[in-house]
Amino acid sequence: MNIAIVGIGLIGGSIGIRLKETNFCEQIIGVEKNESNQKKALQLGLVDQILSLDEALASCKIIVLTIPVDAILTLLPSLLDKVTDQVIIDMGSTKTNILHLIADHPNRGRYVAAHPMAGTEYSGPEAAIPNLFKDKVMVYVEAFKTDEDAFELADALTDQLEMKTSFMNADEHDMHTAYVSHISHLTSFALALTVLEKEKSQGRIFELAGSGFQSTVRLAKSSPEMWTPIFKQNRSNVLEVLEEHIKQLQNLYNKIDGEDYEGLHKLIKRSNKIKRIIK
Repeated sequence: MNIAIVGIGLIGGSIGIRLKETNFCEQIIGVEKNESNQKKALQLGLVDQILSLDEALASCKIIVLTIPVDAILTLLPSLLDKVTDQVIIDMGSTKTNILHLIADHPNRGRYVAAHPMAGTEYSGPEAAIPNLFKDKVMVYVEAFKTDEDAFELADALTDQLEMKTSFMNADEHDMHTAYVSHISHLTSFALALTVLEKEKSQGRIFELAGSGFQSTVRLAKSSPEMWTPIFKQNRSNVLEVLEEHIKQLQNLYNKIDGEDYEGLHKLIKRSNKIKRIIK
């Protein structure tokens, strides 16, 4: 069995590394428009060869889409038009618009909506790393609409990545990812912009940047080509979480501005309850 990975960056490349370790398939085919990324993927051994999408579709049983979500929206319907018994796995970070788009497609059963809750702030083939997915969660969205044999193949791939699994509907998935993933990136982007703006007048500000700042702002290094489409596709949920986040920032501002340090202490103490979720 051959597997095609469409988009050989952090996620696609890391899948390639792991599948090569496990010998899950005979060949890993890369589909990548960027010529530089093609060369890097081959040099790093992330894939065995580069083919066009049509060539990959003709020779592979599983097609894994690890491209930006707007590209998935463009590509997926035409891919489903061409499949016979192949399995298409979309690993994008938003699902509602994608699932709505192909809801009535006659080959809907050959499609698996999946989202690996794993990643780093880096992008491109050179960002791929071993064990990126180990003990992380693979979310399946509307899996009950996928053919049983197609889901079993997708789940076998998830097993190779050593991931846990979770099942959600599309609205639930997109709302939860807005709160635990998308807002983290937006906050990091905003913090980076804040500090960069101050740096214009206070050029030595980064001399004081320690591990706390680095861990908080590291996501600001993430790819705008990937994250702009995510915010676009999950706009309503992102706006909801941003509204709540701005409200909490305003609460903190008000306590400090009003010199209400007892109230500030209470807010910080309440925030410490996050320890129940993150050890």
